[in-house]
Formats: sequence, structure tokens, C-alpha cells
Amino acid sequence: METILLIILIGLAGGVAVGLQSPMASMLTQRLGIFESVFIVHIGGAIIALVPMLIYGSRLSQWRSVPWYTLGAGVFGLVVIAAISFMIPRAGVATSITAIVAGQLLVSIILDHFGLLGTAVKPLDITRVIGISVVLLGVWLTVK
Repeated sequence: METILLIILIGLAGGVAVGLQSPMASMLTQRLGIFESVFIVHIGGAIIALVPMLIYGSRLSQWRSVPWYTLGAGVFGLVVIAAISFMIPRAGVATSITAIVAGQLLVSIILDHFGLLGTAVKPLDITRVIGISVVLLGVWLTVK
């Protein structure tokens, strides 16, 4: 099992990526348009993902074996980029990312509690309520 430090570091790396991708996507949207921005972001990721798939092999041909609704993940990517691109020029990067994180936290506690979408069940207890409340307080203070 991975160490908690490795898990946190990988999470932080993902957070850094979101923090950098967001203003870049917003710049693309402001100059080119939302659909063009989403296209560039997704085609860039697709090209980068293609390289290791070609080198190490891929199970992409098995896409029909996944639940139909999981194919909607790309739509949520569009929503994320659209929301961030709309918010950043109006509210700033920190406020935008903080609001996105707040939305992620709210849906994640529901997913964890019920083990939805294949997640591990992590019941909502007082410790988690306090932890999430502290983070949401930080979100509110950042957006305020």
C-alpha cells in the first residue's frame, strides 16, 4: 500500500496542475472561445496520453466494457474548463480554484459516504465533518 506521504504528494501535484491549467485555459477561452479552448486542452491531453499507450500498449479497445455513464467524464471536463474560464477573468484565479474545490468537496463527501461510482466507502463521521468544515471555512474566507 502506498504511503500517505506519496498519496499527498501526488494529490498536490494534481492540484498544481489544476492551478496552472486553469489560467491557461482561461486565456485560451478569452482569445479563441470556449469550444476552441476545450478542444485544445483535450486534444493536447489526448496526444500526450497516446505516446505511452503506443509504447506500453492499451486497453482502449475494451471501451465498450465500461458503464455507459462513465463516457460522460469528458463532458465534465468541458464543464470544468468552461466554469474556470468564465470565473478567472471575473473573480481571479484563487477565488475560482477555491470555488471549484468547494464543489469537489461537496460532491466527494456524498460519493465517499455512499461509495458511489466505484469509490471506497468512507462514512461521514464527526472527524470528517470537522475537517471538511475547516476546508470550507477556508474556501469562504478566500472567496469573501
